[in-house]
Amino acid sequence: MERRNLLRAAVLGGSAAVFGGTLWRGAAYAAPAQPGTGPYGPLGSPDANGIRLPSGFTSRVIARSGQRVSGTSHTWHNAPDGGACFADGTGWIYVSNSEISSTGGAGAVKFSSSGTITGAYRILSNTNRNCAGGATPWNTWLSCEEVSLGYVYETDPWGTNAAIRRDAMGRFNHEAAAADPVRKVIYLTEDESNGRFYRFVPTTWGNLSSGTLQVMVAGSGTSGSFTWANVPDPDGSPTATRSQVSGSKSFNGGEGCHYANDTVWFTTKGDNRVWQLNLTSNTYELAYDDSLVNGTAPLTGVDNITGASSGDLFVAEDGGNMEICVITPDDVVASFLRIDGQSSSEITGPAFSPDGTRLYFSSQRGTTGSSSGGITYEVRGPFRA
Repeated sequence: MERRNLLRAAVLGGSAAVFGGTLWRGAAYAAPAQPGTGPYGPLGSPDANGIRLPSGFTSRVIARSGQRVSGTSHTWHNAPDGGACFADGTGWIYVSNSEISSTGGAGAVKFSSSGTITGAYRILSNTNRNCAGGATPWNTWLSCEEVSLGYVYETDPWGTNAAIRRDAMGRFNHEAAAADPVRKVIYLTEDESNGRFYRFVPTTWGNLSSGTLQVMVAGSGTSGSFTWANVPDPDGSPTATRSQVSGSKSFNGGEGCHYANDTVWFTTKGDNRVWQLNLTSNTYELAYDDSLVNGTAPLTGVDNITGASSGDLFVAEDGGNMEICVITPDDVVASFLRIDGQSSSEITGPAFSPDGTRLYFSSQRGTTGSSSGGITYEVRGPFRA
């Protein structure tokens, strides 16, 4: 799973996760990542926010559920979940879902070039358990409902245009989305114990109003080749989308999804795995599996995932010991940060600022263990390019 030189340009001049650089060039079916010394060194003592960070990194609280975002009149939503950053002139915007039934939606925080908060507002309201999602190359946020027969909503991070429900992207227990500008598709995960991995092929790239929903077809193993098949009834009724195509591959609890340079990674929480699809060869393999780790697995509760311009993958834990772990291009997995005193929560929404120097994420239930106790953080430091 060699990813050296995978990413060399991150979110510049636009805000979606569209990456350039040299192509993935490792041997197929390499061994999954193993524990080792990470690129940032050991974690230090908890800081004032209860976060253990490597030397040179600092944290600050951006927002708390039920409280006004500093310097604004906007009250931050409960249960903050999936997120992404969007370039905004010299500054940027961080969007965050709300995994609350019936009134979920999504909110946004706007930053100046110095990182000062300049605004906060709602971009989606009155939707259902908005869990994860993904950014598009045309600067919109896809907010996904994690319910049976859930929808995808396309939203405006600037809060100017009304959100649009994208029915053609299928109705199922949506989790995350990742845009692939090369093949002009959107990948989608499904949070079911027998969920599937999908892609949506728009009729016109940049317009999600119509298109074809497809599902991954492959064998039962952890590596091999795959193809795509059309889902006959994307509305999921009367037969669930995951049950419509014979030979479609089952995944145990699809979670985060990330695309870069002809590769898409996605996580499955039911078996603590990170899967890798090599899109030029149409092959798949394991990038990480905690059951295959030599010794103690540093990454458990595998959940949201994002990538840095260095090619490092950052994987957040739902449970585990409340860490974000890094998987390097050399297939080393190590702890990057840990939140102390919040064992009844989960880490959600990891996303880098456009310049790659700040990492945003949330503790969904904070110190209280309740959805009303969510905390959204920023970590700043010498992330490697």
